[in-house]
Amino acid sequence: MTKLTLIIGNKNYSSWSLRPWLFMKQFGLDFDEVRIPLYMPESKQQIKQYSPSGKVPVLLHDDITIWDSLAICEYLTEQFPHCYGLPEGNRARAIARCISAEMHSGFLSLRQNMPMNCRAKLPGKGMTSEVQQDINRITDIWRSCRDLFGSGGDMLFGKFAIADAMFAPVVLRFITYNVTLDSVCQDYANAILALPAIKEWIKAAETEAEIIPSFEH
Repeated sequence: MTKLTLIIGNKNYSSWSLRPWLFMKQFGLDFDEVRIPLYMPESKQQIKQYSPSGKVPVLLHDDITIWDSLAICEYLTEQFPHCYGLPEGNRARAIARCISAEMHSGFLSLRQNMPMNCRAKLPGKGMTSEVQQDINRITDIWRSCRDLFGSGGDMLFGKFAIADAMFAPVVLRFITYNVTLDSVCQDYANAILALPAIKEWIKAAETEAEIIPSFEH
C-alpha cells in the first residue's frame, strides 16, 4: 500500500493540521509530512498543488486526496482497523459523532478570539461573554463524556479516539490563554498534554521561525 502523506500548516498555529496528525501519530501510522507555512505570499499556490480547497490539512493515499480533518480521521479508521476512531456501543458512537461534528463546525467565538498559538502565554486575552459560552459548552461536553463513557481510560470515551483528536487543539488554547478548568476537565486536559505526540508537536511548534501577527494578539 502506498505510503501516506499528510500536508499540514505551521505547527504553532494550525489547529486543523494538528487533528489528523495527532490521530495518525497515536496509532503509529507511517506517513510523510509536508509542512507549508501559512499566510505567506506563496502559501496558497503551494497548498493548491495538493488541496482542491486550498486549505490544510490534506491526506494523500494512492490516488485518493482527502482535504478535511474529520474526513481524514474517518478515512483512516476505515482503512486501518487498529485505528480506534469511534467508541463501542450505539449511544457512545452517536455522541462521539455529534461532538466531533460540533467541534468541527462550531465554537466560532473561541476560534476567532483565542487562536491556537502553542508558543505564546496570553492569560485572559480574548475572553468575551461569547467565548465564555463556548468554553462552558466545551467543558460540559468533556464532563458528560468522562462521566458516561470515560471509565476505560483518561480520554473522553476511555481510549483515544477521533473526538479526542478534534478537541486536542482546544486543550492547547486553554493552556495559552490560562482558562480555568474544574478538576474533571483539568484532568482530561492533562491527559491530552501527556501524550507523547502532543509533546512532539509542541516542541516542533516552539522551534518554528514564522510569526503570523493576527495570531499573536
